[in-house]
Amino acid sequence: MSQDTKEQATQEIGKVVYTAKTHTTGGREGGASRSSDGQLEVKLSLPGSGRAGTNPEQLLAAGWSACFESAIGVAARKRKIALPSGLAIDAEVDLHLGEAGYSLGARLNVSLPGIARDTAQALVDEAHEICPYSKATRGNIDVAITLV
Repeated sequence: MSQDTKEQATQEIGKVVYTAKTHTTGGREGGASRSSDGQLEVKLSLPGSGRAGTNPEQLLAAGWSACFESAIGVAARKRKIALPSGLAIDAEVDLHLGEAGYSLGARLNVSLPGIARDTAQALVDEAHEICPYSKATRGNIDVAITLV
C-alpha cells in the first residue's frame, strides 16, 4: 500500500478514540481473557459445555447490543426524541457449522415502548447504519434486526 493510499484510508476511518486490549490464553476450551485495564476478566468455555465461563458468542451479543443501544441514542438525539426507560435489546448470536466450516449469524430484537412504530423503526434503521458492530458485520454474516 502506498503512503498516499495509507493516508487516505486513515482519513476515511478517522482518529482512534479508544483501543480495547485483551490478553487471552486457552481459547474456548477453558481459557481466560483479561483486559489490560483489569476491568474485564472472564473465564471461557465452549457453548453448551456447562463449564464455568462465557463464550465469544455471548461476548459479541453483549457488546453489539450495548453499542447498538447507544447508536439508537445518537439517532434519537439528532431527532430530539426522548427514549423510553424501557428501551431494551435482546441479542442472539448463532454459531453455525456447515460444509465451509464455522460461521456466525445474529438477531437483534429491539424494544422501544411508547415510541410510534414508524419513528421507532427509523431510529433502529439509522442505528444500524451508524453502529460500528453493524458496520463490521454488514455483508459478512446473516443479520436480522427486528423492532418488537
